[in-house]
Order: sequence, then C-alpha cells, then structure tokens
Amino acid sequence: MSTPKIIAYLKPTCGWSQGVRAVLSKYHLPYEDKDIINNPENRAEMIAKSGQPLSPCVEIDGKMLADISGEELEAWMVDNNLVGKSSADAGVPLNQPCAHEMIPASAAVKINF
Repeated sequence: MSTPKIIAYLKPTCGWSQGVRAVLSKYHLPYEDKDIINNPENRAEMIAKSGQPLSPCVEIDGKMLADISGEELEAWMVDNNLVGKSSADAGVPLNQPCAHEMIPASAAVKINF
C-alpha cells in the first residue's frame, strides 16, 4: 500500500481540526497542514477545491472530503482501505466543535413537558 498524498485545510485551534490531526497522527500518515485562518490563500484554495467554505477539508490523492470530522475521516479511510481500523486512542475528541461554537451547559435551554 503506497502512502497517499494528503492535504488538510485546518484551523489552528478548532476541535474538529484537532480531531483530523489526531486521526492522521494515529495512523502515522504524513500530511500537509494548510492553515485557513492565518493564510487567506489557503482558505481560498480550500473553497475553490471543495466548492464550499466549511472546514476541516481533507484532500486525499485528489479526493476532497469537505467539512469532515476526525470520526468521519477515520471511517472514510477504513471504508476505502487506506488504513486498517485501529483501536488506539487518538488522544483528543474526534468530533468536537471549535471552543467558540460550543454551547456552555449554563446556556442550555431546559424544556419541561
């Protein structure tokens, strides 16, 4: 099995981006990490290639996986025989939003019926 060419369009500190990084590290896959926050050219490239503005996006051997979580990336790689399923801990949550997008428990609305 040859090593795939992977380009990951990621935010520096986003939970979903960290999940993608963790999955790629878990499987020891080299990848190019393109910062879409601090480099507007990377963001424009991601939008042009994926056809949409949401991140993370991961391109594997020319196949663009848009707006993908670490969980979804791992499942796609297993389903497409890029990696064999590993039970190793990735070290971070694989499907968590960026901190500014998380709703604090104190802000949750309780509905009583």
